[in-house]
Amino acid sequence: MADIAVPDDVGPANTTADRVAGAGVLAAACVSAFVVNANTSAVSILLPSISKDVGASVAKLQWAVTGYSMVGAAVIVTSGALGDVFGRRKIFIGGLLLFVASCVLIALSQGAAGVVGGRMVQGAAGSTILACGMSLLSVAASGQSQMKAVTLWGAASAAGGAAGPLVGGVLVGTTGWQGLFWIDAAIAAACIPVTLRTVQESSDPNRPRSIDYAGTVLVACVLVPLVLALSEGNDWGWGSVQTLGCLAGSIVAGFAFVAVEKRVTAPLVDLKLLRNRTLVGATLAILIVAGTINALMYIASLYFQNPAAFGMTALEAGLATLPAAAGMIAITPAITPLAGRLGAARVVGIGFALSALAFGALAFVHASWTYAAFVLPLIVTAVGLGFANGPASSGSTSAVAPEEVGQASGISNMARYVGAAIAVAAIATIYNAVINDHLDKGSSKADALAAGFGASSLMLAITCAAGVALGVLMVRHRPPNTDAVHRAAAAAAPLHTIPTQPTAQS
Repeated sequence: MADIAVPDDVGPANTTADRVAGAGVLAAACVSAFVVNANTSAVSILLPSISKDVGASVAKLQWAVTGYSMVGAAVIVTSGALGDVFGRRKIFIGGLLLFVASCVLIALSQGAAGVVGGRMVQGAAGSTILACGMSLLSVAASGQSQMKAVTLWGAASAAGGAAGPLVGGVLVGTTGWQGLFWIDAAIAAACIPVTLRTVQESSDPNRPRSIDYAGTVLVACVLVPLVLALSEGNDWGWGSVQTLGCLAGSIVAGFAFVAVEKRVTAPLVDLKLLRNRTLVGATLAILIVAGTINALMYIASLYFQNPAAFGMTALEAGLATLPAAAGMIAITPAITPLAGRLGAARVVGIGFALSALAFGALAFVHASWTYAAFVLPLIVTAVGLGFANGPASSGSTSAVAPEEVGQASGISNMARYVGAAIAVAAIATIYNAVINDHLDKGSSKADALAAGFGASSLMLAITCAAGVALGVLMVRHRPPNTDAVHRAAAAAAPLHTIPTQPTAQS
């Protein structure tokens, strides 16, 4: 999220008033956040249906998930900066228009290229809507009213993320998978006149006019070859020229990114903030949580719907993911109080330990398992990741000075997209490689699918086990409050980092 500033025409006499956000800006920001997050979480459920309709393999359509995250990672901070410089309402409306266009492109697509390309465009649109929508809310209100507005936005984001798989499943069975995108396009389009009529333009006159376009491009240059190597390395060969070339290109782009960020006036990532061990630990925890959640939903959606496994419909698969969503929602009220009593470090460690144990149990999946055997591990995984992510999201912004909150939240939100892109690519490769290996050895398709799911779960268990150590970096962070905004922030944490105290305005 970009640094928060007051509208251009708000004078000094008004900046300290407890301003209440109007119904129009609340509706535009919250409804668009709900739609973006619901759309994002629904897509994995839709992949088997899209695959049949456009005649492309699910492995190829995996880029509809990773491509979205890659572009989102590159754009989310830049879109907030563009709003600060050129006007938040203007950039927010641009994001809505781009989102509508991407939905139409995907819904009309007859092949994988249109779906994947549309989703990449949607990654830019979605991250722009989230970054600028939050900023519009923050400048439309101040003091405790700002926190109430942020609470509603966080609740809308969390609700969208939880509802997405179920909504996607319902629509596949009634309108076809295209229905999700047509409906989302209509809702996003309806937000445009509401925004034009009710939302006041704002920008940050104190912010440097320069935009770190080079940093944005370099983030993409780091991620694209890395994800390509993870996705194709098994087919190319891990020691092949293509794979090693992609990895080398990613490393070179990483060094170039650091060099650029040290020199630009308004960097995408303020490297000085990375000296803050709490922020670093929180950001890495957020990256792991986002990656494991997205990877789990990806393989679970495919496994549950495969005829050789459970053969569920998209709706049934959406319902099958509800225990995980319900588990994460149910423990939300307990996250902040528990972190306040035990400390963020212990709660993050406990959360990752629980998730590692649950993923470890899923590593033993067998073709004979019924869906009932998945329920408890899914719930425990979600609870564990919720415990890890809540204090991490809070720590990423509360561990820095008020004037650095925008940069810190931008870093943590970028980490979510990066984690999702890398983890889904890596786990999809493991899942497909193990399945194909077992099929080549003569295993039944059911056994091969179970082996792929088990191997993927084992990798996720190892990743979460490594995350336990991140609690050491957050040992000094202890969230003090348990009010509504902290609960909303914890609920929204898997999707977006939001500030939990009124932000200093410029």
